[in-house]
Amino acid sequence: MPHYDYTAIEARWQQSWQENGCFRTPGPGDEGFDASKPKFYVLDMFPYPSGAGLHVGHPKGYTATDVMARFKRHQGFNVLHPMGWDAFGLPAEQYAIQTGTHPAVTTQVNVDRFREQLKALGLSYDWEREVNTTDPGYYRWTQWIFTKLYQQGLAYEAEVPVWWCEELGTVLANEEVIDGRSERGSHPCVKRPLRQWMLKITAYAERLLADLDLVEWPESVRAMQREWIGRSEGAEVRFQLAGDDTEEGFTVFTTRPDTLFGATFCVLAPEHPLVAEIVTEENQAAVRDYLAQAAAKSDLERSDLQKDKSGVFTGAYAVNPVFEEGDPRRLVPVWVADYVLMGYGTGAIMCVPGGDQRDHEFATRYQLPIVRVVRPEALARNAPHVDGGFDATHGMTDVELETVCWAGEGEMMNSEWLDGMASTEAKLRMIAWLEERGLGRARVTYRLRDWLFSRQRYWGEPFPVLHGPDGETALVAADDLPVTLPELDDFKPAGALEPPLGRAKDWVEVVDADGRVWRRETNSMPQWAGSCWYYLRFLDPHNTEQAWNAEAEKYWMPIDLYVGGAEHAVLHLLYARFWHKVLYDCGLVSTLEPFHKLVNQGMVQSFAFRDARGVLVPVDDVDEGAEGSFTRRADGAVVERQVAKMSKALRNVINPDDVIREYGADTLRLYEAFMGPVTASAPWNPRDLPGVHRFLQRAWRLFVPTADEGPEIHPQLLQEEAASAEIERALHKTIAKVGSDLEQMGNNTAIAALMEFVNLVTKHAAQWNRAQAQRFLILLEPFAPHFAEELWARLGLTQPLYQQPWPEHDPALLLSDRIELPVQVNGKLRARVEVDAAADADSIEAAAREAAAEHLQGTVRKVVVVPGRMVNFVVTP
Repeated sequence: MPHYDYTAIEARWQQSWQENGCFRTPGPGDEGFDASKPKFYVLDMFPYPSGAGLHVGHPKGYTATDVMARFKRHQGFNVLHPMGWDAFGLPAEQYAIQTGTHPAVTTQVNVDRFREQLKALGLSYDWEREVNTTDPGYYRWTQWIFTKLYQQGLAYEAEVPVWWCEELGTVLANEEVIDGRSERGSHPCVKRPLRQWMLKITAYAERLLADLDLVEWPESVRAMQREWIGRSEGAEVRFQLAGDDTEEGFTVFTTRPDTLFGATFCVLAPEHPLVAEIVTEENQAAVRDYLAQAAAKSDLERSDLQKDKSGVFTGAYAVNPVFEEGDPRRLVPVWVADYVLMGYGTGAIMCVPGGDQRDHEFATRYQLPIVRVVRPEALARNAPHVDGGFDATHGMTDVELETVCWAGEGEMMNSEWLDGMASTEAKLRMIAWLEERGLGRARVTYRLRDWLFSRQRYWGEPFPVLHGPDGETALVAADDLPVTLPELDDFKPAGALEPPLGRAKDWVEVVDADGRVWRRETNSMPQWAGSCWYYLRFLDPHNTEQAWNAEAEKYWMPIDLYVGGAEHAVLHLLYARFWHKVLYDCGLVSTLEPFHKLVNQGMVQSFAFRDARGVLVPVDDVDEGAEGSFTRRADGAVVERQVAKMSKALRNVINPDDVIREYGADTLRLYEAFMGPVTASAPWNPRDLPGVHRFLQRAWRLFVPTADEGPEIHPQLLQEEAASAEIERALHKTIAKVGSDLEQMGNNTAIAALMEFVNLVTKHAAQWNRAQAQRFLILLEPFAPHFAEELWARLGLTQPLYQQPWPEHDPALLLSDRIELPVQVNGKLRARVEVDAAADADSIEAAAREAAAEHLQGTVRKVVVVPGRMVNFVVTP
């Protein structure tokens, strides 16, 4: 087989790896475990196995982690590199509703397809550690972790307003609702109060924030988590309702208690329970209509991003506690506005239109009083202000200043006993004043809300919870776990707001030893549940007595490298960190954080086309003309090519199976790694694939003669020949470059170095020897493992290539014995010359004269030779 038959080679080595368990990773307590080796735990964010299978975007991250795993094995590490399936989810359930196919059947077909595609890529996963979140043996332990959360007081039931989609039969998260319709299917959604399980992630807000300093993550991801957690320091202030003798009122949180003298009205969220109690008769109709409008908006639509702030007056007034009885400023109107969210803070705010742009816009629209209480600092009067709502204050009088909005710090004004004080000091003084009088207190709050943990779906983990006849709640005993899903034929909701599990009457009702009938929880857990701890199950996936072995956890954790998409920057990563910290507090894990280093791989995009109207045109409806022009096949209209996300609608999704069939898995792996930095997005360009494939063919010819009747390997590589000094020096440089780049995940530049080395050896193919060939194959193996293993075996080497130690380089050989010097004539660069690094000045001058001969017409007045730096000729005509 003189030609490079990648199909046969890859099939052979994939079969060998599987049959021999080559990438099985023994851990503590397992036969063959070597505790003297350092460990390296490299993990991909495990995928949801969709019916579409993989596209070429998936292997970008998977190849990057596999390259690192193979590199670390060469370096002598015990490498844990597993794969599994985040297989619960709404798509399989919706498919079941539409077709009657059980989600378990669909999921298994999809998992088998994904596994087959991943194995075809030659990824060195330890498949004996494969997990599936839908396996009862797995979600038994998901349920067990829930019991720990419950026992710690971190799981509770509450009636909360949620987005309900009747068509989908489930609650949707805020980010799953757009303009009042479901993101999936665009079905109408409404806000309804519903009993839900909540997880008290807010109890860990401070630790989740502080411990971001312990991890090596992209700063953008850490910034997003900080923003999501949203720590704020300030004060709680109690506003009593005017004319209310029962001291009923509401509490607001403010980060600017110093501005309390400027609070001229208050606003409640539409969902605030006090709204219905305080609205006056003449305002009831307007408030009722406004509440209905607000219920149809998502939280994002109601956020500060909306341009027009709207609201309605309730007719009620509250007491601003800083003013004395009889002061007309003491009573402030109470409004309802949808830009205040019940899920943030207390659902009530005090409004200071002189110091908050949002409040200023609202007050201006509804002609409410605006009082300035902070005078800008002197320097601020002479510079534009970005956030405060005006361009400049230079030259304005104090009276004029009172009409604009200043959100920054400064000197207090219109604030009685705070006047003249710096606003930073006034904050502390006001908090002390409130606390002395029982009117408020200092407080730290977080934007982070407790995690809504219920879904009205069938295809999810059942809760290990029983509801008693007298309203009590009990956990299912640990010995009775898992609570498995009942068999159903109909997966639609059982009734109005009743989850599908409610149909399984025999499953729902449980009779205890005293004959009392209990009901199982019929909500199911969200898809996030199984992905919050899967990295721990990989440590000990077949343990039926424990979720994981403590010794294995202490050895393998934390994860050294975690690779996945930036779209998981907040939810998955935050939820998993929360669960991990709870497990740490329970003494079940030994590390504060689960993921030490995080890398977000870039997106593999594809080409798309857009016509003159801006309408996207599917790829296979476009013809390519001369000089890179493109036209729509149907009418010949010119279309513009651009880079876009792969999508079925644009028909620009590339299936890796097709690439492997045409070029082989090793070419695909090399191309994915060579596209650019792991973290960068780049378009898939099929024109670049042949170039990568030609690199492998050139490398193949360095080992295998091209003649059909020739031997399987060049004879010179079967015996120890004298090493070419030039090739040896280049090899040591390549070893140093590739090793350094791989440590930094610079896969593209490492491949470039390998290509450069192959180009050199191709020019001197008869001069390289067996020892050099072996080291080259070790360098290539992480990228093209089938190719490298095949040639390794042809060299007659019996020990597997993937087990070989990474070659060392000699620093002395990295120093070049030849150097290139610039040659200048009258200070202008005219040529370059290569000389021995140890050459004397006369030799350098002679070589430079020859290189720049055509520019030395005239008289050479002076020659300046700086060894190792440059040569300059001063010439006159």
